[in-house]
Amino acid sequence: MSNYNILILGASYGSLLASKLMFGGHNVTLVCLPAEADLINAEGFRVRMPVRGRKEQIEIDSRKLPGKVTAAGPADVDPSKFDLIGLAMQEPQYGSPGVRELLGAVARSRVPCMSIMNMPPLAYMRRIPGLDAEALKPAYTAPEVWDDFDPGTLTLCSPDPQAVRPPEEKVNVLQVTLPTNFKVARFDSEASNSILLQLEKDIDAVRFAAPEGPIELPVKLRFHDSLFVPLAKWAMLMAGNYRCITKDGMRTAQEAVHSNLAESRSIYDFVVEVCVQFGASRNELVPFEKYAAAAESLTRPASAARALNNGAPNIERADKLVQLVARQKGMSHPVLDAIVNLVDTRLQANRNKAAA
Repeated sequence: MSNYNILILGASYGSLLASKLMFGGHNVTLVCLPAEADLINAEGFRVRMPVRGRKEQIEIDSRKLPGKVTAAGPADVDPSKFDLIGLAMQEPQYGSPGVRELLGAVARSRVPCMSIMNMPPLAYMRRIPGLDAEALKPAYTAPEVWDDFDPGTLTLCSPDPQAVRPPEEKVNVLQVTLPTNFKVARFDSEASNSILLQLEKDIDAVRFAAPEGPIELPVKLRFHDSLFVPLAKWAMLMAGNYRCITKDGMRTAQEAVHSNLAESRSIYDFVVEVCVQFGASRNELVPFEKYAAAAESLTRPASAARALNNGAPNIERADKLVQLVARQKGMSHPVLDAIVNLVDTRLQANRNKAAA
């Protein structure tokens, strides 16, 4: 079996993917802030997750896994030395000093790169036939950072699993709240695809040593030939995550979806239709009923809403991205337009406050 060396930018959500890879004996380097790096290098990280049919959740301790983890700052890694690179930061972070330069080196290295961002990298959008990616630039904080990528070397993973860092814990603890699968689209290169297929197999084989015996863990990696499979996340983001944002605060995803189910279904089905217009088939996307059932357990506001409440001057604008994609087919939806306007207004208020 090949043991891969994998670089992941972003240690929060990135540690969930890292834990799965390390179970398979692969080594992971996490790029993160100095305080996070010091803690992870000293104590490793913990990932807690619920397992179906089990009352107690399990805790994965990275120090007990076959693979090894190291953490480093953006200036301390050479992307060309890795077999695969994961992108697990929020989109605005890629334009920040240090990370911007590292992303440029990642692009030029041509090492296969897998995004687990809610916001697909602009270079991935260039892989969608019939889509004018240039017209999508206004949705990105720093669109130019994606220019050096060969789009065929960059793929997208639907970041369906939900996870948060519990505020009362150290920053090396991640709590999984919705343990679903990462669904990854193919690369253009078969050699790169073989890495994904090997990782899928390794993660499938994982068994966790629980007191009652070895148990299978949720959150798998699922390889798909279609470029549209990861875009199934868009409808969920528009019906749930971005509707957590309110005029003067936030609400949970459960409230966002279930307080007005007809409106949620309407915007969800609209986004599905946008994907279909560009070539997705409906069976690659997730039916609204399945999403609405999962949303029952989403008892926290989404990260975009939390970031706005915390005064962020920039957040991921998947809302604006979907709006711009839809416009290319002459499509629009009043709920989506209202979300985009609300986020624009809230961001401007945050920027004004920061400048005052």
